[in-house]
Amino acid sequence: MKRLWTPAWIARHVATVVLVVAFLALGWWQISRAAGGNTLSWAYAFEWPIFAGFVVFVWWREVRHTLRGGVLPVEQVAVTPEPTAVAGGGPDGPAARPVVRRPVRVARVPAAADGPEDADLAAYNRYLSWLNANPGAKPGDYPG
Repeated sequence: MKRLWTPAWIARHVATVVLVVAFLALGWWQISRAAGGNTLSWAYAFEWPIFAGFVVFVWWREVRHTLRGGVLPVEQVAVTPEPTAVAGGGPDGPAARPVVRRPVRVARVPAAADGPEDADLAAYNRYLSWLNANPGAKPGDYPG
């Protein structure tokens, strides 16, 4: 529980309480306006408490995530050794905790230009070269 009393978490707790109280107060204000004859306020009277519930949902989800352990910081991920074998792991044993690994860079090999040239591609390339050589020309002026 000490993880939930850091300065960042105290700010989150305070923000949650302030937002929930403000959203419920706005909902109550809209109910009083709706009772006074403003029919549009009925929609807002239901909308503000839904916003308050969403704030509580996100706060609760973050609390649970923090108490479960959360995600390792980037510095710890880079130095975490990969387990070579997990006792009891496999199809019948308990699942191993997923390990975050560094991305692998793959060298791309360009396609070989040795093969036969495509006639349509060659014609299109000639057309583009002609358009580049004649900047004021229209596509219908192409002689080919």
